Amino acid sequence: MARSLKKGPFVDGHLQKKVEALNARNEKKVLKTWSRRSTILPDMIGHTLAVHNGKKFIPVYITEQMVGHKLGEFAPTRTFKGHAVKAALERAAAAAGAPAAGAAPAGGAATPAPKS
Repeated sequence: MARSLKKGPFVDGHLQKKVEALNARNEKKVLKTWSRRSTILPDMIGHTLAVHNGKKFIPVYITEQMVGHKLGEFAPTRTFKGHAVKAALERAAAAAGAPAAGAAPAGGAATPAPKS
């Protein structure tokens, strides 16, 4: 569900204070934050925020296109390592001596020759 326009975008207070302090000093420094729920504001453009993904901090450089999105969208929390079923089928096919899925048949060309 979307947030009310009357309330405005949500940004954690501690993060907003840090960004405003960097803007006041005209300083570009990496800020570490655990606040994945905070919305990216125009004040943050040009800064690099290190967003925690549960294991480590992912550096996120803020651009204009990111305004309105949440910080957590740019620091994925899960690592995709492939589909286990597909890998098991490929191993079984290799063990049986069959060609891998998607390979051309051993008999010759994949398409028949045109008739004259």
